[in-house]
Amino acid sequence: MPKKKPILKRTLSSRQTQRHVHEFEGSTKLAETGADRHNHRFAGITGQAIRSGNSHVHEIDFTKTDFLNHFHNLRKIRTGPAIPVGNGKHIHFVTGQTTLNDGHVHQFNFATLIDAPLV
Repeated sequence: MPKKKPILKRTLSSRQTQRHVHEFEGSTKLAETGADRHNHRFAGITGQAIRSGNSHVHEIDFTKTDFLNHFHNLRKIRTGPAIPVGNGKHIHFVTGQTTLNDGHVHQFNFATLIDAPLV
């Protein structure tokens, strides 16, 4: 009877350490005019921290903001660097625009939530 191969658990090496992420929520700015004037809400989680100079940033790749008859995406958006808020915690400011859909885009700006707020 052939021997079973051992099951190898995949662990992170010292070069592949888990970095932190941030939750976020926000609303786009209004777009269009008249009865079509509207905005979109969104919420999600950033990608892992990416070193940038003496700080770090996060990438946001988010699909499908909410609205009744069409959606926009936040694609390949990068946060700004970390902004200290005390007690070793920080947030990030984010600004950009959504993808084009239904003939328009939306501008947005928001701050991420604090990383690991209870730790």
